[in-house]
Amino acid sequence: MSTKTKSFSAAVIAGAVATVVTAGALTAISTQGAHAMEKEKCYGVALKGQNDCAAGPGTTCAGTATEDYQGNAWKLVPKGTCTTMKTPKGMGSLEPMKSDAM
Repeated sequence: MSTKTKSFSAAVIAGAVATVVTAGALTAISTQGAHAMEKEKCYGVALKGQNDCAAGPGTTCAGTATEDYQGNAWKLVPKGTCTTMKTPKGMGSLEPMKSDAM
């Protein structure tokens, strides 16, 4: 094998390895991005007028919560964080809660 052939082969192998490593890194980033985009409804954490869509009786959609931390008003939050959110009225909930505004 000539020196030119060896150099060419080494360059091809290095390029292939770089492609595989880059593809793996992009897959990891894409997976993390998709996971980061997962959201869940969290009740009792929205401020007055800052809820995401229907907040129970007396409300129609986004921005209609009548009080801060209204128990039947929800906000989309990163999946897995809701029940760890502390508010002056307690913790966030994955289910509607009794509220003064209900």
